[in-house]
Amino acid sequence: MWSIHARSQRSVTVSGETLSLPARLHLLSYDPVRMRPAATGHQAHLVTAAALAELARRGMLRDEGGTARAVPGDRTGDPVLDGLSAVIGADRPRRWKSWVTHRPAGVLDAVRAQLADAGVLRTRQGLFGRTRYELARADTAATVRERARAVLTGAVPVAEVSDEDAALVALATAAELRAFATGRERRAYRARIAELTERAGSAAPALRKVMEEARAAITAAVTASAAAGVMSSGG
Repeated sequence: MWSIHARSQRSVTVSGETLSLPARLHLLSYDPVRMRPAATGHQAHLVTAAALAELARRGMLRDEGGTARAVPGDRTGDPVLDGLSAVIGADRPRRWKSWVTHRPAGVLDAVRAQLADAGVLRTRQGLFGRTRYELARADTAATVRERARAVLTGAVPVAEVSDEDAALVALATAAELRAFATGRERRAYRARIAELTERAGSAAPALRKVMEEARAAITAAVTASAAAGVMSSGG
């Protein structure tokens, strides 16, 4: 069992420009009206995929024959990202897709705690003592959403989109986050999403690999979640 300690330092701020990729992606899952994340069984996989993409983008993870390898000695200063990098460095070699599904709840919990420490989220006690997270700074989530929506809808040419913003939209649409984009919008912008996915992986070979395998793992999780929903409803 492993954990990532997000409260060791406050590296997330309320400025959308300084939020990490996994933090921004998590905020895209929040319903702007209900102020809570939309129901999804794959949120942990999504946030973990974003953390892997962020580490690969920064050159802290490299691809070796399809497996993720940590680059010794490098740090981002973000406790969530550095914690995941340390876990990968200490564990046996695993494929990128395997890291998306390997105990992803630890990364999600750390990102939520980090955002709560920064005042972006607030906590409430739910049933059976479970901690629930709600938006405390709707303006921050709105800034993240507006920027990502501009990337999705084509207000910014793909060539001018940063690899980080491209990864944000590529992962959010792969996860079918309805709070961010409806199914109709995802279909309408299918070609644009494909271009953004390609753009996201263009910065480094490792980033291309993590985007390919992360999207595949997220798609599988979405499909499994939908199938489970059908079975539970008697469909």
